[in-house]
Amino acid sequence: MDTEYLRQQALPGELPVSWREPELDYCGRIDRDREDGALMVYPASFVQIRFTGSGIRAVFTNIRSYWTSCMGWILDGQEYRGDLADQGLTVLTLGENLGEGIHELCLFKRMDSCHMALFHGFLLSGDGQLLPPGPLPERRIEVYGDSISAGEVSEALDYCGQPDPEHNGEYSNSYYSYAWLTARRLGARLHDVAQGGIALLDRTGYFNEPQARGMEWMYDKIQYHPNLCEPKQWDFTKYSPQVVILAFGQNDSHPEDYMAADYDGEAARRWRAAYGRFLDTLRGIYPQAHLICKTTILEHNPAWDRAIEQVVAEKGDPGIHYFAYSNNSVGTKGHVRRPEAERMAEELSSYIEELNETHGFWE
Repeated sequence: MDTEYLRQQALPGELPVSWREPELDYCGRIDRDREDGALMVYPASFVQIRFTGSGIRAVFTNIRSYWTSCMGWILDGQEYRGDLADQGLTVLTLGENLGEGIHELCLFKRMDSCHMALFHGFLLSGDGQLLPPGPLPERRIEVYGDSISAGEVSEALDYCGQPDPEHNGEYSNSYYSYAWLTARRLGARLHDVAQGGIALLDRTGYFNEPQARGMEWMYDKIQYHPNLCEPKQWDFTKYSPQVVILAFGQNDSHPEDYMAADYDGEAARRWRAAYGRFLDTLRGIYPQAHLICKTTILEHNPAWDRAIEQVVAEKGDPGIHYFAYSNNSVGTKGHVRRPEAERMAEELSSYIEELNETHGFWE
């Protein structure tokens, strides 16, 4: 849907800003090789705009699988949230009655691939004008993770350390995931390749049950949810992180916690071998990056952390590291809430900065 389509949605006096405009700053695995819009799939994917004018709206088509579909945005330093229609077109009012001067907005995907948001563009009001973007951070990180990395249920602040309340996705917010909090603390861009329920291997974990898909299948996709789209490959040349974080190994205990039951058994050895192959794959894609392997503070059997630490040690690669939080595996019985994610981000960012002092990968 091009500028002419946006003009059809515009109110009198509004300036259409196509999703194709070079002044827009995108971050994340976003499919922009389309004719109808920029498809936002992964959590923490965003588009930024600098503009003048008294108001701004955004035009989306939603593609939903489950839960209420929510988008988030930061406008002049203030955070907001808006819901998309379950299907079809939504025009979100992002700001109105804005003052004079330059405004900055970051429009981001709060949730994982429980839905995909096809972004068509902005509508600026009050003699609004599109301005050039600011400079981009030189630091770049990438996270491969599950619901904790996606920020699922992160806003259920009354349930810190407790099991999750009943919800329909309204508490999920990637902005308060430890992944994006860590990136902001480091002043880095982020690609958050995270999906709730995912494990390493196919046929384990919760994502897309009963035909569960694992990270070994998802990691190289730009579109991947089997209920929403045909899978599409990601072009790894479009983003080159200095730090890559592997943060899965918790959903892998479903439907059978074989690592805890028999650490030296065939299933456990097969998983460790697969984890090692995945490290080799990422090392081949990003030969200069530093890989940090870990789980999270969500309650799980420590045998999984032992397995990850063992694989890292066996690799003997100075660019591959094992990291554990101070309350790793015992920090909470439910998803990680914002205060807990902030503590995780503090520990993880400090660890990354310490690594940089030795290896100098930010240079």
